[in-house]
Amino acid sequence: MTDSGVGSTEPPNSAGRGSAAPGADDGPALTDPILPGEAPTDYERYLRTEELLALQKTPAEWVHRDELLFQTVHQSSELWLKLAWHEIEEATRLVTAGDIPAANRLVRRANYCMVLVRDALEMLERMSPWEYTEIRKVLGHGSGFDSPGFRELRRVTPPLGAAFHAAREAAGLSLVEVYTRGREFDELYQLAELLIEWDERVIIWRVVHLKVVQRVIGAGVIGTQGTPVEVMGRMIHKTYFPELWDVRNTLTEMNLP
Repeated sequence: MTDSGVGSTEPPNSAGRGSAAPGADDGPALTDPILPGEAPTDYERYLRTEELLALQKTPAEWVHRDELLFQTVHQSSELWLKLAWHEIEEATRLVTAGDIPAANRLVRRANYCMVLVRDALEMLERMSPWEYTEIRKVLGHGSGFDSPGFRELRRVTPPLGAAFHAAREAAGLSLVEVYTRGREFDELYQLAELLIEWDERVIIWRVVHLKVVQRVIGAGVIGTQGTPVEVMGRMIHKTYFPELWDVRNTLTEMNLP
């Protein structure tokens, strides 16, 4: 009966699979790294975790242990911002090429990047305002105004709006018609809504950032580059696509009794 597997402790067709004696030369194990690099695993080699985790100060370098929290929030945020602006830039190319559904998918991803960046700011509110003053002493002239990610967002966002309007005009639609005839031109309508969502998420990020700063260092102080915190408050009113906000007024007025 052993030929049918009955009474055997081995699964059927197990011959040739793992039956070699320990130490037999069957080639590298699947756990052995095969990517180039010195790290002990392919996970670490691909993600460059040794370099990544060495980018933060060591405990011996801290003026306060919350420097790890501070650096983690800002470094991870720069990674999400990098992904976001790359997605926006590629979405612009896709809209120009006429592939609006693919562009919409990337703008959705960029929008969620901004959710993650915003949520990361909550960790900064877990710092003591008094203890943060120790960290602030070692920031030099470092300021959020110098964020590479935010700088790139400001660069790539206007071209996406321009690409949207070019596609809208090519379809023979006014901005109002994108909304009133949205079911006929759903891809363009969805893109318009994703653009205003992008604008909104960037604004909310600015607002949350402002409130975190005010909560941690106060609203009436001078920033690390000599800029009053109140200047940040004026920036939260900036929009990239004012026309998308204004069209709501028009649509509402069109249906007033």
